Amino acid sequence: MTDYLTATMTMLGPPENLYADPHAWTRLHEELGVDLPADYQAIIDAYAPIELNGHLYLHHPATERWNLTTWIRDTIRAWSEVPWDDLDPDEDPRLLFGLEHLEFGTSSGLWPIASTNRGETIFLHPGPDTPTLLIEDGEGGWTRYCISFTEWLYRYLTGEDMAGPNSSTFYPGPVKLRRLPMATSQHPEPWHGPDRGL
Repeated sequence: MTDYLTATMTMLGPPENLYADPHAWTRLHEELGVDLPADYQAIIDAYAPIELNGHLYLHHPATERWNLTTWIRDTIRAWSEVPWDDLDPDEDPRLLFGLEHLEFGTSSGLWPIASTNRGETIFLHPGPDTPTLLIEDGEGGWTRYCISFTEWLYRYLTGEDMAGPNSSTFYPGPVKLRRLPMATSQHPEPWHGPDRGL
């Protein structure tokens, strides 16, 4: 069985842990009332705030800019204002996935954990066993993946359709990483992970 956390970090290169801070996660969990998965926290601590392959954005709870707690709270607020009763049945995640209610930021609701500049939002739906990821593609389409975040990320970076049909963003060669700027005057240069033979 693949250890997706190790496999993903091997693709991304040595972790830098620039902002790793267990107290920041404790504050996030206390403020939002959710415990985010350990593998997700490990990736965030190792690399975030970061842009991966020019599209995927990961925030961090210990930074002022690109702050994960603030982003989750703002994203929950925006999604909670969507008029869900006006959706076509084939775009209603309640009907697609058998959800009794569609809530954001509650114990049984959806939690945004990442996004892309293509409009996709990655949501965590916590569960007693393996959490479920629900991805909204930016155009009203939803897809469910019953896998861990690191398995989703690994498969996303290796070019699988991980935000619905025909959503692949595969780039051959090493993964491109770019730190997100901590000030408006910064323009961080991208770098690449190790050769992965793809």
